[in-house]
Amino acid sequence: MRAIHSLLSRAAFGSRLLILVGAALVVAGCRSASLDPTDLGLTGVSGSQPHHYPVHGIDVSKYQGKIDWEAVRAGGVAFAFIKSTEGGDRLDSAFRRNWDAAGAAGVPRGAYHFFYWCRPGIEQARWFIENVPRDPAALPPVLDVEWTPDSPTCTRRPPRDEMVREMSAFMDALEKHYGVRPIVYAPIDIHRDRLVGTFPNHSFWLRGVKDHPAKNYPDRDWHFWQWTATGTVPGVAGPVDRNAFFGTKTDWVTWLRSHRPSS
Repeated sequence: MRAIHSLLSRAAFGSRLLILVGAALVVAGCRSASLDPTDLGLTGVSGSQPHHYPVHGIDVSKYQGKIDWEAVRAGGVAFAFIKSTEGGDRLDSAFRRNWDAAGAAGVPRGAYHFFYWCRPGIEQARWFIENVPRDPAALPPVLDVEWTPDSPTCTRRPPRDEMVREMSAFMDALEKHYGVRPIVYAPIDIHRDRLVGTFPNHSFWLRGVKDHPAKNYPDRDWHFWQWTATGTVPGVAGPVDRNAFFGTKTDWVTWLRSHRPSS
């Protein structure tokens, strides 16, 4: 990860940050433009361990059971990605409960879709849009792409060109509907096999439970790091995935402001 070190004082940095964000929004004219810290000259964080990063969140699905989102927020969780849909006809049974309760508790949350390699991307996009509200307080939607060797209905591993085409169809439809560019979630194997060098203008959420993303995702900038599947947080009974945001607390606030869906 590239970290840019500011030469300005803290006070001057705050003023410059507001100017840069405002200017970028004017030039871009929409929230899909790149407003990443490396583009804006923000600080970032340079560290090899999860605890080096000050902003942490979780991702959840029906398997976490009923969640006490007030306790989650009070426990220091800064964000949550919530499973919404899978393929073109499956809705996570806990999605609406988690979506509404996390929002009511003040936890910034976004919805993620598990991609199915035996159905066109545009059909899956329509299913996601049908089930996930357009909320200006939400995080960007997430496209979760993984190999599925244990699936009873689809174990395909499409070639790179097909994968990029179908992912693009899905994400372009979501960007048009929600007014913000989706995030891509990718584990090590699928990224290594198909995604190196793809989607340079999208934020990536990467999995690495043994090593820092820099070791297994060469030349890939990242914004979220899923560093464990066995984390614990107040309000969630049992293990939960934990994730680190790549920047400082100030970077997080700036990233949130520039990556909100349209109303």
